[in-house]
Amino acid sequence: MVEELVAAGVALTSAGAVYAMAAARVVKQYERGVVFRLGKLRSQVRGPGFTMIIPGVDKLRKVNMQIVTMPVPAQEGITRDNVTVRVDAVVYFKVTSPAEAVVRVEDYRFAVSQMAQTSLRSIIGKSELDDLLSNREKLNQGLELMIDSPAVEWGVTIDRVEIKDVSLPETMKRSMARQAEADRERRARVINADAELQASKKLAEAAKEMSEQPAALQLRLLQTVVAVAAEKNSTLVLPFPVELLRFLEKAQQGVAAAPPASVGPAAQPVQEQRPSPQPRLDPDPEGSISRQD
Repeated sequence: MVEELVAAGVALTSAGAVYAMAAARVVKQYERGVVFRLGKLRSQVRGPGFTMIIPGVDKLRKVNMQIVTMPVPAQEGITRDNVTVRVDAVVYFKVTSPAEAVVRVEDYRFAVSQMAQTSLRSIIGKSELDDLLSNREKLNQGLELMIDSPAVEWGVTIDRVEIKDVSLPETMKRSMARQAEADRERRARVINADAELQASKKLAEAAKEMSEQPAALQLRLLQTVVAVAAEKNSTLVLPFPVELLRFLEKAQQGVAAAPPASVGPAAQPVQEQRPSPQPRLDPDPEGSISRQD
């Protein structure tokens, strides 16, 4: 009798151990357990730690609550200004409702991936090339809203969306390079013109000051001579007075404006010389010719 009791106890202990091993579950800190009892969802979500289920009756499904980083494959599309581009992005999302993520959608990861690809294509078609290159923050926000709207019903929250890279055709890259080069050249010319304007104003002010103080011009001339002679060179500097050039210029203008001078005594008016009348010959009635003056 004692042996039978011992055997029954051992069998019961073994069965209990087997049952405990079959029913015992461990949920990690970053996971949540969703229990289905006979195919029906239990309202209580198992938290992290040790938990028990009924073997053969309950089924525990663990859901990861960490932020998932999902790359979106590069999508090719045509922008609003008719430029073909390839854009790839990355989506950061996490599960906020484990029960809905398991019940409402078959595979929430695949669903989020497909929604991200379609939303990225839609964003490409609605945007211009300049927005894709320089205004990515606004596009990221719009893309996040487009993905987050249906994902909320799946128990998933989109944390953020980032556009990683925008690939352009080689012809477009060359065109943009030429445009940037032309813009830089234009700015360089504007800067040079502005510098010339400022220099001309300063030179005008300096000329005004030198005109009031003639000695300043001589000092400036001596400084120039010293600057040229400071280095070992064969440059010969001959100061030439500017006033002499101005005098010669005025003298040349005066000679050109004066009327031509007459040579010798004043010219007398010339009277018109008429030719003397020639004598007219009339025939004589008697056949002789007479001369009449």
